[in-house]
Amino acid sequence: MKDIISRKIDSYLEYAVELQTGLTARPAIAPCSGGEGEYEKAVWLEKELKKLNFDEVFRIDAPQKEAKKGIRPNIVARYKGSKRGKTLWIMSHLDVVPPGEASLWKTDPYKLVREGKKIYGRGVEDNQQGVVSSILCARVLMDLGLRPEADLGLLFNADEETASEYGADYVLEKRRDIFGKKDMFIIPDFGNSDGSLVEVAEKSLLWLKVRTEGRQCHASNPDAGANSFRAASDLVVRLASLYKKFSKRDRQFMPPVSTFEPTKKDPNVPNINTIPGEDVFYLDCRVLPCYKIADVIAEIKRQAAPVEKKYGVSVSLEPVQQVQAAPPTSPDAEVVRLIISGVKQVYGHKAKPCGIGGGTVAASFRKAGFDAAVFSRLDEVAHQPNEYCILDNLLGDAKVFALAALNLKA
Repeated sequence: MKDIISRKIDSYLEYAVELQTGLTARPAIAPCSGGEGEYEKAVWLEKELKKLNFDEVFRIDAPQKEAKKGIRPNIVARYKGSKRGKTLWIMSHLDVVPPGEASLWKTDPYKLVREGKKIYGRGVEDNQQGVVSSILCARVLMDLGLRPEADLGLLFNADEETASEYGADYVLEKRRDIFGKKDMFIIPDFGNSDGSLVEVAEKSLLWLKVRTEGRQCHASNPDAGANSFRAASDLVVRLASLYKKFSKRDRQFMPPVSTFEPTKKDPNVPNINTIPGEDVFYLDCRVLPCYKIADVIAEIKRQAAPVEKKYGVSVSLEPVQQVQAAPPTSPDAEVVRLIISGVKQVYGHKAKPCGIGGGTVAASFRKAGFDAAVFSRLDEVAHQPNEYCILDNLLGDAKVFALAALNLKA
């Protein structure tokens, strides 16, 4: 059966490119990032799904007045199993990030370009590879007349790129009835180039805005002011000690430690000859689940106190995003074992469970009590100019998902 499924999915190559072409041509950028949302993309995809033999296809529209038609659409497609004891969900997302600096793109980001076994365009990897591979997984079962024991559900969510308020979180809150207690989730939104990693855990996330307020003055007379930039720079250096304070290691994660990195910096004064009275920088913290975010914030405040005293400034902390890690999925969970088995059959090597510092939508389902595993074979070019998808990876992932669906017992 594995060989039959493999050959059949390989025959879907042009269909996969056709789907990718249609998806790429319909930008789905969040209103907060300057777009209209997923409406056009979702309407087109819903029509394509209804051409297949799903038992039901419907939308769950989250209201947002800033989006086109005032909604952020989520799509559910279900292919019923022969025993129907549980559902294997494959969840991908419809939204994409903006293309960024146009000069860095060799092609039009919204017009798919095919070069051999690669296709280029915004979203072709993140997350349209997952969208299309899940569709191929369902189609091969339909075309071969196969009904797995458990249901196969495809979930295409909105708003993954901007915190999932109108996507997974909305669906879980408003339509919990579509999920069973034994359901499990595959989320094709993380991976590596050989498909050897299955993400089962994530670190806590803290994005912190650090504002230093001093006193503005002329740069020729610095004693008349309090240089907020100098004080903030001192604090940035001191915060490197967070690595020592929160130093535990967990080899399941990549990297195996908590990370604390200064990243974005807001402009202060526009001219060279003025001492800035206010300075703002941001800290990106990815914290192992054994630590509490509150303890990290407390330590940052402790580090800020001597800076305030030394420079005569005040330092305030404002969390931009703060997410305590969700409970991990067990490395021995059924959904993890199914993926590992499929990877062995399709790609010829053993995959291993891992944890990551980045956040995925899997956290929403884990917090809701479901087992969720994040897997895909990809080069991780998400959010980059000239984003690409390797077609062999797309087809291979579809094979892994189809074998998982067939091997899942209801």
